Amino acid sequence: MPTVFDVPPDILIERVAERLKEMEEFRPPEWVNYVKTGVHKERSPEQPDWWYYRVAAIFRKVYTDGPVGIERLRTAYGGRKNRGVKPEKFRKGSGSIVRKALQQLEKAGFVEKTDEGRVVSGKGRSFLDRMSAEIKKELEKEIPAIAKY
Repeated sequence: MPTVFDVPPDILIERVAERLKEMEEFRPPEWVNYVKTGVHKERSPEQPDWWYYRVAAIFRKVYTDGPVGIERLRTAYGGRKNRGVKPEKFRKGSGSIVRKALQQLEKAGFVEKTDEGRVVSGKGRSFLDRMSAEIKKELEKEIPAIAKY
C-alpha cells in the first residue's frame, strides 16, 4: 500500500485539506482572517481557506518527521525576516497557529501526544495512507511512468 512518501506532497496536502474542510472538528479560529503566519511575513495569507492547507501540511509533517514538537514545527514554518538595510535573519513561524492546528488534529484523533512530542495515531496513519493510495491510483492512470515515483 502506498504511503505519504510515495506521492507528491503538494497534491497530498491539497487533497487532505479538501477532506478536512468536510470534517466538523476542523474549523478555523476567529482570528484567522487578521493574523500573519509569522513575524517574518509582511502580510496575512491571501488564500481564504489557508487554515486547512496549513493543518494538512502540519499533519503530513508530523507523519514524516514525528515525534515532533511545536518548536520544531515553528522552525519548519519560519523564514527570513527583511530588516531593511540590515542583513536578514531567520525567524520562527507562529506558535499559536501550530498549537491550534495540533489541538484540532488531536481532537479528531489523528495525532497523539507522547513524551517526545506529537506522533500520528493509527487512525491518522490510516487516513493519510488511504489518501496516498487514491492519489497514487489516479496518477498511475494519468501517467503510467509515475508508478516508479
